[in-house]
Amino acid sequence: MLQFMLKEYVAYKGFAFQIEWYYSPKGDSQALDYYLKLGQQDRIKVLKLFKMMGDIGRISDITKFRNEGDKVYAFKPQPHRFLSFFVHGKKIIVTNAFLKKQDKLPESEKDKALKCMESYLKRVKEDKYYEKEE
Repeated sequence: MLQFMLKEYVAYKGFAFQIEWYYSPKGDSQALDYYLKLGQQDRIKVLKLFKMMGDIGRISDITKFRNEGDKVYAFKPQPHRFLSFFVHGKKIIVTNAFLKKQDKLPESEKDKALKCMESYLKRVKEDKYYEKEE
């Protein structure tokens, strides 16, 4: 008998927002995989930003969190970027992550975030995103 592990959606649950990892239709989470490969100090930086946004509901320092346009936002634990978007129900979905190598956000990374957002919204609407516990 095969046993499937339930996906770990929640990265941080705060008073203001719940921050979740995005999963593709195949069950992969690029952002979570990227996070897990980081060293301890870099993981701490990411979690501090998630905690601040989750508990307080905003990060006013644009060097730490920024609106990248088209409803895409970036958590910015230097030198990494974690792209995300907001959804109803006080959730932030973290779509993809990468190492920042230039000043400007690479269009390809923003495109990935937009595709993830589109997929997430469609699959939630069809009730096909979150796994059902049996």
